[in-house]
Amino acid sequence: MTGLTTQSLSNLSKMKMNMNWFTWALLSAFFAGLTAVLAKVGVAHVNSNLATAIRTVVILIFAWSVALFTNSQPISTIGGRTWFFLILSGIATGLSWLCYFRALQLGEASRVAPVDKLSVVIAIALAAIFLHERLTWHQWVGGLLIFSGAVVLAYA
Repeated sequence: MTGLTTQSLSNLSKMKMNMNWFTWALLSAFFAGLTAVLAKVGVAHVNSNLATAIRTVVILIFAWSVALFTNSQPISTIGGRTWFFLILSGIATGLSWLCYFRALQLGEASRVAPVDKLSVVIAIALAAIFLHERLTWHQWVGGLLIFSGAVVLAYA
């Protein structure tokens, strides 16, 4: 080896793992932002619930295509508890989308999207309460900044 220690390899591995989740999170943010603009145009001349249903069918086909193409895990290996929480998550997602599309139909995307991102603050709080995640001062300050930013953008 050329000066690489076990510790530096471990740090490099951790950095790659962190960059991996961060890269995916940035891509998620980009596509969520793009979604707001595309959805705002899409709901202009259609009932928001119908628009949500159309979008859901597209996502359903897309998600199943990816899952089947990657063939990473047989459905039969998924346990009951996992099914329960995935179904609850799906219901929460559906309700979120219905509300989001209606908000986009009634308001400006540049105001609706930041308020929708209060989900980050809610997720931080729920993770602390129900998952017993310990919040650092960074998370408290970041959550407060997100909250403050959403309020400023909503009422600007």
